[in-house]
Amino acid sequence: MTAASHAQQLCIATSDHETIASLEPLQGLWTVEQYLVITDHSRRLLEYADGAIEVLPMPTDRHQVISRFLLLVLYAYIQPLGGTVLYAPLRLQIREGKFREPDLLLVRRADDPRRQNRYWLGADLVIEIVSPDDPERDTVVKRADYAEAGIPEYWIVDPDAESVTVLTLQKNAYVEYGIYHRGEHLRSALLPGLTINVDELFDAR
Repeated sequence: MTAASHAQQLCIATSDHETIASLEPLQGLWTVEQYLVITDHSRRLLEYADGAIEVLPMPTDRHQVISRFLLLVLYAYIQPLGGTVLYAPLRLQIREGKFREPDLLLVRRADDPRRQNRYWLGADLVIEIVSPDDPERDTVVKRADYAEAGIPEYWIVDPDAESVTVLTLQKNAYVEYGIYHRGEHLRSALLPGLTINVDELFDAR
């Protein structure tokens, strides 16, 4: 039995709780192919960095409502221009040996060669909705990860602060293009003409 097939059996034959527990003895030793097989057969969002697999929290209702709102707005904007936007779960390769699962990913051209079937090799815009279990994951760790991947624009949506931080990539690091709060309209450096009412975003039901 190969290591990949063993990982697949773990996901199919056990509950999610037992699958998560089974990751621990091999943390730091998981291969990329094992990670890909596990995520192919798991209902959980899993990320991977250099042999370790991280289990992400289950999205809440509010998280999903915000994600849906942004998906519909961005799709209405980008689809007529020839691009597309998709949503988690969808793996994004940061570099060899590191994968993330952004809440939303956008490319300005639907035929962008980075858009691979099993996982994307890059994107023009990624969005994360901050999870309360570990805000630093989205505000610090993934900020560095997406800069490393060369993603031109990164949005951090914070439901608790009811703010959206728009970051643009300059010289391999992100700088703040704008921080938008209630009463304001979010704007993007990457997507000219796009405006999003912040009140409508956080009041979405």
